[in-house]
Amino acid sequence: MSRKPVHLAVYDTLADWETGFATAYLARNGYEIRTVGGSQEPVTSVGGLRIHPDLALDAVRPEDSSLLILPGADLWDTSGDLAPFARAARAFLDAGVPVAAICGATAGLAREGLLDDRDHTGAVSFYLAATGYAGGDRYVEADAVTDAGLITAGPTEPVAFAREIFRLLGVYEGEVLDAWYRLFHDSDAAAYEVLEKAAADR
Repeated sequence: MSRKPVHLAVYDTLADWETGFATAYLARNGYEIRTVGGSQEPVTSVGGLRIHPDLALDAVRPEDSSLLILPGADLWDTSGDLAPFARAARAFLDAGVPVAAICGATAGLAREGLLDDRDHTGAVSFYLAATGYAGGDRYVEADAVTDAGLITAGPTEPVAFAREIFRLLGVYEGEVLDAWYRLFHDSDAAAYEVLEKAAADR
C-alpha cells in the first residue's frame, strides 16, 4: 500500500535523539521520511549532525503528508526563527493531518495557541506556562499525550513519543504496540518474542 511521506522538521540546534525511534520504525514500515527546513540550506543538530533538508517549508502541503514531526531545539526558546513551523503545524491540523511535537516544539505550539484547547504534555507544566498560553488547565502529567490529531511529549520521552505516533498512524496496535514500547522503554526481553512473532505472521 502506498503511503504519503512523513515530514520531519529540521533546523539548527534540533535535538537529534528525540525522533530517532519514530523515524526509524516508520521507515521500516514503509513510510518515506522527508526532512523539511526553513530553506534547503544545511542545518546542524545539537549533536553536530549536518542535515541537508529535502524540502523547504514553503513547499510542503498538508495534503501531501501523513504526519508532521517537530523535534525540540534550542531555537524554540531563544528566537522567533521557528515560528513558521508552528504556523505550519496549525495548517496541518486545520487540514486534518496530524502533528507530533516534542520538547521545545511544544512551547512553539503553545505560543501559536494550538495547546489552548487540547490535552497536552511537555517537559514540565511551568515551562509551557512561561509562554503565556491559555491552555494550562489542559496540561496532563503523562509521558506523551494525543488529542485531536496532536501528539505532545517531553524531552525525556522519545520512546513514548514514537509509541503515540505508531498508534495514531496504525503502524503497530494492541499487543504489538505494547511489546514494542516495553522492549525499547523497559528493556523487556520477553517483548522481543511478541515482535518476532508479529513479524513472522505478516
